[in-house]
Amino acid sequence: MPLSEQSKRELRGRGHSLKPVVSIGSAGFSKAVQREIDLSLEHHELMKIKLGAADRDTRKALIDDICTRCNAELVQAIGHIALIYRKKQDH
Repeated sequence: MPLSEQSKRELRGRGHSLKPVVSIGSAGFSKAVQREIDLSLEHHELMKIKLGAADRDTRKALIDDICTRCNAELVQAIGHIALIYRKKQDH
């Protein structure tokens, strides 16, 4: 379910002080990186990712891939930083 603008605004406020937890560089979006993102989202729900891709289109495609594979929502992307969110699963 897509986040409402009100929810995104609140999440941006919460995410402002966060530091990037994962950096994706030249090696790309590997299984190990996906596992790290999944673990971080499971624990924190909200996280920043630093993307090393040079151009905007490549970063956009990478963010879309991350959100799809990790079942997360993009809250905000500014420059090389993406803020993503995934609600904790009830166990």
